[in-house]
Amino acid sequence: MRPLETEKFLNIAVEASLASSDIIMSSLNGAKVKDYKGKADLVTKTDLESEKIIKAIIRSNFPNHNILAEESGKEFKDSKFLWVIDPLDGTTNFVHGYPSFSVSIALYFLNKPLLGVVLEMPNLKMYSAIIGEGAFCEGVPIKCSDTSTLKDSLLVTGFDYKQNKFWKKNMELFKHFTSITHGVRRLGAASIDICHIASGKADGFWEFNLKPWDTAAGVIIAKESGAVVSKINGDDFSIYDKSVLVANRNIYQDIKENINTYFN
Repeated sequence: MRPLETEKFLNIAVEASLASSDIIMSSLNGAKVKDYKGKADLVTKTDLESEKIIKAIIRSNFPNHNILAEESGKEFKDSKFLWVIDPLDGTTNFVHGYPSFSVSIALYFLNKPLLGVVLEMPNLKMYSAIIGEGAFCEGVPIKCSDTSTLKDSLLVTGFDYKQNKFWKKNMELFKHFTSITHGVRRLGAASIDICHIASGKADGFWEFNLKPWDTAAGVIIAKESGAVVSKINGDDFSIYDKSVLVANRNIYQDIKENINTYFN
């Protein structure tokens, strides 16, 4: 991949995320639920409008690229490129005016990560990364934390809308890690959670039952920040895997071992 070509891809991802954020922020005070995927899994008109403009910008520049988006699903063509889009991560937060929601856009080439952009709202912080070039927030390089012990760490997790066996296990893990760390936060937007690990605001993140658009951009940014990304059990992570663990290198092993004691 030529550097200039990759830079063009990043510029389009940034343009699309900013256009999307205009729609999201302008409708924040009037957020209305359009539909329910589940009891608490909301879809708003803003989700749909955000996705529409992101796809329009990508299609106008790269009409033959594949797209995987949360609301409209797959649009696969005969292309080596795949854009993975979450037009509004943290929809429930958005509906309630709670300050943790984002736009997440990633590009993969031959199923390998190429770049990721996450625009955190409402404070409008742009996280970005191109593979091999480091991670950035608002154009400033970022690194994951160097917290050396689990007892001194701050962790983040998330919960599935479905209260299944993983939800119950994660409640146990939430209580367990709260008792042995500085605490566990639950913000409700996985892409932001992962970027907070990448920027050193927190030290580790885990979650079960995620979708590709939840993690596709964030894990690229996290890896480029120096964080370790894997499945919960330590295996190599793919965006099509449902569980993810992201942490700085010093405490990654301890988090993994503590989690896996609950699944043996």
